[in-house]
Amino acid sequence: MSDKTQKKSWFKGLNREFKKIIWPDKMTLAKQTTAVVSVSVVLGIIIAIVDFIAQYGVDLLVK
Repeated sequence: MSDKTQKKSWFKGLNREFKKIIWPDKMTLAKQTTAVVSVSVVLGIIIAIVDFIAQYGVDLLVK
C-alpha cells in the first residue's frame, strides 16, 4: 500500500467516525454550558474562601 493510499484510507475512516457522532442540540448545549460555568464559579469561590482562611491562619501563627 502506498503512502498516499494509506492517508486517503485514514481520512475516509475518520470521516465515517465523525458521521457517527451525535451532536447535542442547542438547548442541551446551553444547559450543559451553564452547569459547567456555574460549578466553576462556585468552586472558585470556595477555593478563594479556603485560601483566605488558610492565609489568615498562617498570618496568626507567624505574628
